[in-house]
Parts: sequence; C-alpha cells; structure tokens
Amino acid sequence: MNEPLHRIRALHMPSTITVYQAYAPEIGLPAVQEGRFPAAWKRDRMTWIKPSFLWMMYRCGWGSKAGQETVLAVEISRDGFEWALRHACLSHYVPGLHSDRAAWQRQLKRAPVRVQWDPERDLHLRSLPYRSLQVGLSGEAVRRYADEWTVAVRDVTPLAHEIHALVCGGDPASASRLLPRERPWPVGDAQLAHLLR
Repeated sequence: MNEPLHRIRALHMPSTITVYQAYAPEIGLPAVQEGRFPAAWKRDRMTWIKPSFLWMMYRCGWGSKAGQETVLAVEISRDGFEWALRHACLSHYVPGLHSDRAAWQRQLKRAPVRVQWDPERDLHLRSLPYRSLQVGLSGEAVRRYADEWTVAVRDVTPLAHEIHALVCGGDPASASRLLPRERPWPVGDAQLAHLLR
C-alpha cells in the first residue's frame, strides 16, 4: 500500500480520537483511576501527544524507559483535536511555507500548539518511509486538553508488553493483530497546508 509522506493515522471514532502518552506510574496510574490528569500533572509545561501507537512504543521503549513506564491511551474529542491542528505551527522553519525565519519564529512563539512529523515505525520500531504526526500542546492548549477535550484515559501498558513479547518471540502476525486499528484521519490537505513541509 502506498502511503503519502504526511498522513495522520489514528484510532478514531465519529466524535473522538485516541492519542498516546507515557508517564511514571505516579502520574499515569492516578490519571487512569480518575479519568483525568491528577493535580501533580504540570499544566504549565508543554506536553506531546501522539496518535501513532507504534511511534509511542518507539519513544517509550514499550513502556520500559524510566519515567515512561505507564503508557496511556487518551481519548479526546474530535473538536479538540481539530482545534489543536487549526492553532498549530510547525516546530521548524520551512522556506516557502513561511515567508522568512523571523515570521516563523513569531508564529511559533504565539502558537499554543506545535507540530512535527517524525518517521512512522514498524513492529520492530524501525523507521518507515512515511511520517507520523506529533502534537505539542502548551498554554491554552494544555488546559483545554486536560480540562475540556479528555473523554477517557486507559492504561495500555499491558497491551504494549504483550505486543512486545510477541515481537521478541518471533510472532509478528499475532502482534499485528493486537495493534490498535489506526486509520487515516479524515482531514483534507487544505486543512493541513500550514503544517506540511
């Protein structure tokens, strides 16, 4: 199957999209129990959300990296995610897309959301020739994410460990069957034009 270089792939329903984050248990477990981020979670820091399960596994080492032992699937509202895309700026300067570097820096400073496209990963966490979206939320966007957009928080650490064990055991077919069913996010290129490099 030919994949475009930039595409948002995610587990999504008519009104929600699932994104992934990984935290230390003292943050992740209360978030799951309460269905929202606990008071210890810092609203004044940038937080990155990832619609790609396998990119999250690459980032957190299947939930084995220090401070990332609890992998969360955070279901957020479609409206919230689309707000984030509309208010986002690319995390790097692109000649032709931005009029000049100074204009991009001004836009980046004002934007509550930044976006970068990183290589998607396969089951062995190797780079693929197409890219996945990472979304960085700050300021107003962090508060909206935590207090308005979040619909549910699930602990998918056991799933991550199970898939990883199957991969290590030489059974990628069974591992693939357990992956979240990510599909292209239904958004047109025009809506993403300001985020494509």
